[in-house]
Parts: sequence; C-alpha cells; structure tokens
Amino acid sequence: MKTEANHVVSISYRLTEYGSDEVVELVTGEDPFVFLMGTGHLLEAFERSLTGLEVGQPFDFVLSSHEAYGEIQQEAIVKIPVDAFMINGKFADDVVVVGQPVRMQDQAGNPLVGMVLERGLDTVTIDFNHPMAGKTLHFIGEVVSVRPATNEELEHGHVHGPGGHHH
Repeated sequence: MKTEANHVVSISYRLTEYGSDEVVELVTGEDPFVFLMGTGHLLEAFERSLTGLEVGQPFDFVLSSHEAYGEIQQEAIVKIPVDAFMINGKFADDVVVVGQPVRMQDQAGNPLVGMVLERGLDTVTIDFNHPMAGKTLHFIGEVVSVRPATNEELEHGHVHGPGGHHH
C-alpha cells in the first residue's frame, strides 16, 4: 500500500537543518509520527515528498525555507513594554526568560508563542516567527506503516487510536 491522501501514514525520521549534522528532531519507529495524509494540516511540500512511498521505503528530501516555514519576518520580532509582564507590581521573571518561549495572546485573544530574545529596562524583545523560519530542512527517514483512514478519521480530519487523537 502506498502513501496517499485519505491514508493514515506512520513515519520515522531524523530532521536536521540542511548542511548541519545537528539533529533538530528524531522520531523513531517505536514511536513514529502518525498523520492523516491530505488534510492540509502538514506542510504541502512535506506531504508531496512522501506521496507514493511504500512501507519500509526510505526517504531523503530537503525543504527550502520557502516550502517549509517561510523566511524570517522582521515585523514578527517585536518590543513589548515590560508593563505587560507585571504581576502584582512585580516583573514575571519566572515567565519571561531570555532564550525561552513565552505564551501570550494577540489583541483578538488568539494564543501566540514567541521566543524571548532580550530583556531591556523598558521593553522585552520577542520573536514570534516559527522556530524553523528561515531554515532549509533535511528529512531522512522511512515509512513505518500505511493504512486506509476510517470514515470517522476522514470526517474528523485526524487519526484516531495509537499515535493519534483520543476522544
């Protein structure tokens, strides 16, 4: 059976930034990445690179930053007044740590996650770009399993059971 839309696919892989040996993410066959192909939840180029493969077949492909998470957008790096991080009149040192992610909300209440770059006297600089923005990604792995999606999975748009969503 081949990987294609409306199938549940399990893969193992090693992700590095192209040209580097440093592993960004390692997903093993014992605990594979399981997804419903063709739902639009994953990067289009990622799914396209996996389409038509069979169980046990290896893959090795590169996604440019444009195909992956885009280029770094300077307007997504913002300075926020320190007042926004005050709790009971005290700066939230345990929440705002340079080099660590911080959870926030935009003006409409939508959740955002940014990386704290710098804490100044009056402002905190936070990068809201995706952590993989501006990077060329190299995936090397293997297809672990493929099966047709159930009607319920197709209706819900995600995998149920092991490796998937539980209701």
